[in-house]
Amino acid sequence: MIRVAYCIGEYPEVERKRRADVALSYASQEVEVGIIPVGASPYLGLGPAEIQGVHPIVHKAYVQAENEGYDAVVPLGMLDLGVDGGRSLVDIPVVGPALACLHVAALVGERFGLICYQATAIPRHRAQIRAYGMENWIAGYRTVSMAIRDMTGNRDEMTETFVAQARELIDQEGADVIIPHGISQCPVHIKPDWLSKELGVPVVEGIGAPIRVAAMLAGLGLSQSRVRWPKSSLPEGA
Repeated sequence: MIRVAYCIGEYPEVERKRRADVALSYASQEVEVGIIPVGASPYLGLGPAEIQGVHPIVHKAYVQAENEGYDAVVPLGMLDLGVDGGRSLVDIPVVGPALACLHVAALVGERFGLICYQATAIPRHRAQIRAYGMENWIAGYRTVSMAIRDMTGNRDEMTETFVAQARELIDQEGADVIIPHGISQCPVHIKPDWLSKELGVPVVEGIGAPIRVAAMLAGLGLSQSRVRWPKSSLPEGA
């Protein structure tokens, strides 16, 4: 049995359970999924300063996952929080959801349409995609123009907007894969299998894809290269 830890930050209890339940649904006979708490909250939004401040907190969760015997670890959300530094802190695979989605999408298509929460986040997402060397794969960006905290009460409106924006990316920009660049859209509120059938293209989302990629790496006995990510000399989780 391969054990994958999924790290979830602080949310209102109903919202936290909603995300945990989705993560746990990706368990199988071969893969166990467990939840590791993170003492930081993305619920009200994270800007550049908040994102940088969260990394050390997420690092502690990665160390906890390794100490509890997990075979791989994944943070919640498409910001890939603490992933780069975390790979030097632990020996188990640390899989960033955004990077995992991009590489899974590259197996099933060539032009990715990304749908974000709000337009103010697009420059940050562009910078992330550029850092990952995947700019040439991107057909375009769209948004649902809605904050995370508003999605539960406006689920139908958000879903309708998401579908319309995705179809625009497919019809006008030539996207052949849709990546929800925000897990609160899909798979938390919109089921990816329904969405894929509705749109007629693959939908690669940021909970199932990274959990299963992490399990695959662990099953193959692979982890991050110590040439690229030398083992940290810091005290665990410092």
